[in-house]
Amino acid sequence: MTAMLSSTQMRRLPPKPPRSAHDLAAPILLSPPHLTGREKAAVAASLASGWLAPAGPTPRAFEAAFAEATGFAHVLGVASGTAALTLAFRVLEIGPGDEVWVPGFTFIASIAPAVQLGARPRFLDVCPGSWTLDAALLAAELRAAARQGRLPKAVVAVDIYGQCAALHEIAPLCAGYGVAVISDSAEGLGATQAGLPAGRGALLAAFSFNGNKIITAGGGGALASDDALLIARARALADQAKSPAPHYEHETTGYSFGLSSLLAAVGLAQLSKLADRVARRRAIFARYQEALEDLPGLAFMPEAAWGRSSRWLSALLIDPAGFGMDADGLRRVLAAGGIETRPAFKPLHMQPVFRDAPRVGGKVAEALFAKGLCLPSGSGMAPAAQHRVIRAIRAAARG
Repeated sequence: MTAMLSSTQMRRLPPKPPRSAHDLAAPILLSPPHLTGREKAAVAASLASGWLAPAGPTPRAFEAAFAEATGFAHVLGVASGTAALTLAFRVLEIGPGDEVWVPGFTFIASIAPAVQLGARPRFLDVCPGSWTLDAALLAAELRAAARQGRLPKAVVAVDIYGQCAALHEIAPLCAGYGVAVISDSAEGLGATQAGLPAGRGALLAAFSFNGNKIITAGGGGALASDDALLIARARALADQAKSPAPHYEHETTGYSFGLSSLLAAVGLAQLSKLADRVARRRAIFARYQEALEDLPGLAFMPEAAWGRSSRWLSALLIDPAGFGMDADGLRRVLAAGGIETRPAFKPLHMQPVFRDAPRVGGKVAEALFAKGLCLPSGSGMAPAAQHRVIRAIRAAARG
């Protein structure tokens, strides 16, 4: 049994060390949700209407608003960006024996649904000027694959950290070989390429409204296309592939992938602020660049000549020889100060699950992983919070 300390003994104990400024400061998160103030009323209206499930007027209203914002003729709201990609692969009838090409520098969700359907992934390197799929490398690989009779069933172009892939080059290249293009635009909403919104030019485009995205519903996603039939097929699959009948009739299996009315209400409230969110994130990137560009060993993610990035995340490269520590060292220093950052994507060909998958190149992706770090970029981040990040990075460089 632990003895109680007397008041005299308590007075003899050394005082607790004072809390540091880092302890007292609130944590700075990488990309937290930025609410508009309209979400609560929108959700309350949906609750009052009695529509909660993926049905009713709110999901359809969100789909219509999203179509207008992105320029696509047809949009299907779904439960997540991964659900949107799964449906894209399903409606293209990708399955065992098919090959799907994807840039190696991306999140695993860009290819995982295709692999789960039995397809074989092939990883292509990215371009150092954009960090997205290298169109010149793709062109060479398509020519070689055509000669060998092993063209892929689909190519997935991926938008990275708010930067669009070069769909104006990729889509015509693939069309010449009859290869479908899917745009994984989970990170691209609000950006443009060749004057078009993210995903435009692809046969199908997938979007995410996860909590860290530029527009969030707290979850959810969308599949968009100008092909009405593809979206109609996806809509049927997202609703358990039920055939028209008074009873449950199924000619194939589907999913429960619908976007709930509550998430759609949040997304609808957010969507009107897309342009403002892009402006804020671009301003955050610009402040980082202006405040830190004089430091040796730092280089910020370039903006592709063909587009305008949303700067969803402010990403930079760290050369330890110039800066004095590597990207992971800076990540740990900032984490100790309550500042959340994230390493750049580990290339898919370096992931244990894909150790045997074929790849073309990969040195650019490997270098981005070794040197890349994403800084706090939330559009609601106060200038004082950003200045704290900047001061911490400058202090780390001096150290």
